[in-house]
Order: sequence, then structure tokens, then C-alpha cells
Amino acid sequence: RLVESGGGLVQAGGSLRLSCQASGLAFSNYAMAWFRQTPGKEREFVGGIAWTGTTDYAASVKGRFSVSRGNAENMVYLQMNGLKPEDTAVYYCAARWKILLRTASDYYNWGQGTQVTVSS
Repeated sequence: RLVESGGGLVQAGGSLRLSCQASGLAFSNYAMAWFRQTPGKEREFVGGIAWTGTTDYAASVKGRFSVSRGNAENMVYLQMNGLKPEDTAVYYCAARWKILLRTASDYYNWGQGTQVTVSS
């Protein structure tokens, strides 16, 4: 089970930190990813961290967003800085065995999502 938290309303240029609490899986062996979705669009990869600690980011957020994990706490985080109105979306945490991939259909564990709204 994955549970996200930390979403909310923020002004453009501001920051938010999303958290995802994992339970019921061998967390340190899982790649953890963040996706986001807006109405009428497909879920898109934002960033993630493999079981080795290697990270990957979408071009649209590289340099602004950062993913980290705490294996002892079964937590993964998405630090979002320099937020833009186009970052407004529902953000989802996802997990898969070891390898970090960018396609939503490759993930079989999902959280319920948390809304992030960036005002201009």
C-alpha cells in the first residue's frame, strides 16, 4: 500500500514536499516513482529513484524537482521547487521491483494521489 501526502495550494515560484509512505512490500528492493495527471491527459512520469539510489527525472522538472528515499522509514519524497502553474496536477506515488521505468503501465502499486495546485 502507498499513501501520499503533502499536496496543496502554492504560488508560482514556491515549494512543496510530497511524501509517500509504503507498507506491505520489501521497500528497499523497489523502485519508487512519481507520476502526475491532469484531466483528459495520460499519467506522466515526473521522477523516481531505483533500488540502487539512482534517480531519473522528466525534462520538464529536471533541476527543480528532487526525489529521495528513506529505506528505514519506507518513505519516498518529492521535493518540488520553483513550481509553475503547469505543474498543477494530481501526483501519484508508484512502486515496482527494482528497475525504475518511465511508463505508468509498468507499475503495479499505486497510491491514491495528492492534489498540487500552483497559482500564477
